[in-house]
Amino acid sequence: MTTALEMTVRSLSDARWQAVQARDRTSDGRFVYAVRSTGIYCRPSCPSRRPHRNRVEFFDLPALAERAGFRPCHRCQPDSAAINDPSLELAQRVCRLIDERPDGDVRLGHLSAALGKSAYYLHRTFKRVVGLTPRQYAASRRLARLKRELRAEETVSRAQFAAGYGSSSRLYERADQDLGMTPATYQRGGVGARIGYTLVDTSLGPLLVAGTERGLCAVRFGDREAALTHGLREEFPEAELVRDDPRVNLWARVVQAQVNGLKPSSLVPLDVQATAFQWRVWRELRRIPLGQRRTYRDIATAIGRPRATRAVARACATNPAAVAIPCHRVVREDGGLGGYRWGVERKQALLERETGNGERET
Repeated sequence: MTTALEMTVRSLSDARWQAVQARDRTSDGRFVYAVRSTGIYCRPSCPSRRPHRNRVEFFDLPALAERAGFRPCHRCQPDSAAINDPSLELAQRVCRLIDERPDGDVRLGHLSAALGKSAYYLHRTFKRVVGLTPRQYAASRRLARLKRELRAEETVSRAQFAAGYGSSSRLYERADQDLGMTPATYQRGGVGARIGYTLVDTSLGPLLVAGTERGLCAVRFGDREAALTHGLREEFPEAELVRDDPRVNLWARVVQAQVNGLKPSSLVPLDVQATAFQWRVWRELRRIPLGQRRTYRDIATAIGRPRATRAVARACATNPAAVAIPCHRVVREDGGLGGYRWGVERKQALLERETGNGERET
């Protein structure tokens, strides 16, 4: 039975899609839409070609779209649109102030004074809208800058300072966890790294499974095998990519069985890039039993952060390993499915299969 809240959420999504189709200028500043296939987000009135509905995500703020990995459209410049909601406008102004400080030295008192708001109100409003504290947001943006600078600069040290890391010790103490490799290796596009991969044909579409000697680094659904392979090469252009690696093929069979709703006899190892918070969320997701569901609040409570439901939702949205990290088992408080990086239809199919198969093992 559809609840009133679920109907409201669907109505909002439908209304936003209608605004996008109509290129409604009055909706600019109220939300942005992002296209998964291009990695770009736009304002509703953008004159570009309309995407397919199932490839679109909506975000209240440009900063939230960017945190999810999307970049602004050069044509419509959605990050410059005026924002109508006071809370959203405040959050966006905080994001811009943080982005102007590449060293990540963001103090609540400075933000409060710059914006003329009390520290308590600013902190509470920002966390409610974004799902992170200003300091957590600053850390995530600094990591994103580091990745970008490592690709652009000639040396790690230059990238380090350009990204806002004041010392090498600060950079290297988190590099293996945040990047999944040393900064020098990431800078070279994964040069020296060996990544095995395979493509599996499933009833939910093509599935790419990739991994290093330490574990899976990517599991992605897609519509075309060529696009999946291109995405992996784009992420690690200098890595040695080996198709049908025996170890990865073995892991892929386990993942394929999980797609069919079967319980794995053992969990496959992971070798994914993550922040400390993401790791806590993803580890908790792997503890959800087959055939069961948890809410975002359940996960937030389980990791000791009961108020971080939005941040948990974002960790689910940035999950790099579909099914292996079962973010599809997390639903909304009202029982609604919520979003899914690889399409809500796939999420529903996975849940139905797991519920039907119970404890059957691979």
